[in-house]
Amino acid sequence: MNSLMTFLILILSATCSLAHALTVPNPVVSAGWLVKNKSEVQIIEVASNLDSFMNQSENGQILKADKRIVVDFGGHIEGSTMMDFSIVRVDRVINGKKVKNLIPSAAVFQKIVQSAGVNSDRHIVLVPFGQKVEDIDEALRIFWQFKVYGQTNISILDGGLTGWLAEGRDVTVSNASKLTGNWMIKGYRKDLVATSDSVARASGTSTSQLIDARDSSVYSGLTKGRVNDRYGYIKGAKNLSPDYLTRSENGALYFLDKVTYEARLSEAGIESNTSSIIYCENGLFAAGPWFVMSEIVGNQSVKLYDGSLHLWITEGRPLVTTD
Repeated sequence: MNSLMTFLILILSATCSLAHALTVPNPVVSAGWLVKNKSEVQIIEVASNLDSFMNQSENGQILKADKRIVVDFGGHIEGSTMMDFSIVRVDRVINGKKVKNLIPSAAVFQKIVQSAGVNSDRHIVLVPFGQKVEDIDEALRIFWQFKVYGQTNISILDGGLTGWLAEGRDVTVSNASKLTGNWMIKGYRKDLVATSDSVARASGTSTSQLIDARDSSVYSGLTKGRVNDRYGYIKGAKNLSPDYLTRSENGALYFLDKVTYEARLSEAGIESNTSSIIYCENGLFAAGPWFVMSEIVGNQSVKLYDGSLHLWITEGRPLVTTD
């Protein structure tokens, strides 16, 4: 084969590859998109026990005509693997004190991801249960950790498993693959991680916009959070309650569009494109506003305060309450 023919074959091969490249409506994908592209992605369902992954779901009637919602989870999308949320955050000792639910070291997170059978060669789609803001934020917290360690080709399934089932799509209870994946850490994005000192600077000098991602009653100091025994919020923080971030349809929670999020942020007194630090009780619910502002609105200067108020309080730092 002469050199010209070899060159033409290489050009044709490259052209075909580009023509068939996966087009992802990053960072949120629909169930319809996932059906069409299942063979080209790796699906990770976020759960906390193997029973929900392996048992059959049950449906229950709701009031709207001919609609059904999931009332008991079970089963999984064919070809998916499970990531146990209870092990994706770790406890560490900081300045002699134990702090819970922090992002693991690079080596530990890589091992967790590999043990879930995840490889480095395909786009990742995370699938939450999709019924509560909390389970969506579990998937978004994992999304954030992937991004911190350099993963760029990653999305989340809109509506989660609930939306998938509400559309009448099938799940399986067959055993998933137990093979260890080859996923590798790709770097460290310190621009996504806020420290206590950076939060303190933002509180004192407004170097960044502080956003409290807890319920408004907890933010204002009327009630305590589920994790910490202190009332109040970090001075200067504005509140963005979790119920601002999704819409409900047939029992499943879905994301909103960029324009709607920008309007809701404005209603809460939050500037959508300003350098921001987001916190909550212990770094879980902060993942929701981080995802919305960073991935949907497109603000490239948004950090999540890992450890959040649990770390802040453990360090003896102050809180304030509304008048």
